[in-house]
Amino acid sequence: MLDATTRSGGTATASPRAATAELAVPVALPAAPGPATRRRRVLLSPWSRLSLLVALLAAAASCVLLFEPQRVLTHGWPPQLGGAAAAVVFAVAYGLCTVAFVPRPLLNLAAGALFGSGLGLGTALTGTVLGAGMAFGLGRVLGQDALRPLLRGRLLLAADGQLSRHGFRSMMAARLFPGVPFWAANYCAAVSRMGWFSFLLATALGSVPNTAAYAVAGARASAPTSPAFLIAMACIAAPALLGATVAWRKRHHLRGR
Repeated sequence: MLDATTRSGGTATASPRAATAELAVPVALPAAPGPATRRRRVLLSPWSRLSLLVALLAAAASCVLLFEPQRVLTHGWPPQLGGAAAAVVFAVAYGLCTVAFVPRPLLNLAAGALFGSGLGLGTALTGTVLGAGMAFGLGRVLGQDALRPLLRGRLLLAADGQLSRHGFRSMMAARLFPGVPFWAANYCAAVSRMGWFSFLLATALGSVPNTAAYAVAGARASAPTSPAFLIAMACIAAPALLGATVAWRKRHHLRGR
């Protein structure tokens, strides 16, 4: 036989079937993911996280409509809180309220009325940066992966490119000139590739003029004919008029094209 050892000491070659059997190596197939793994993938998917973000924002907006925390800030401030503790509590409440879509002008007026021009400005700016950072973080973690693939069209891609490449300059313009809602700028920046540092620094610097004007107006609201109050109101109205004029000219220019 060809596969037997010869009596003369020579060996014969192995049969093809035996060689194939010797070379065969069992291959382990990847195990199917278990139920826990599948549930984890579903819960951590981009659309699940976006749904969580929408649910959180809807719940926050509902709480504002039901409980009106802005009235607590302006009319029902706890009398036992004062000084630095009151400023810290107000700044945290300010940030949470901005995430829940409470208008910043109302909060800025409340800061001036409660703490005066100087401390009111510092407290409102702290709350502004805190609220912007929370909204930016929520949008970046829960919404960016799901929303970035939807950025199609010339206008959306141009806006995303502007925010991603010129984050500091774009955010400064959004904060200095009214017209873009505070929450909209936060979440648009979160969906873009803007960096954290550029976003927070531009928010802090760009919010100073408008916040200061509202804080002074709130502090001087009891004397509406005082020069400080009138100047503050002028500083509030001037950027609004300038922003409206620029928007109208851009719209007129586009129609002409």
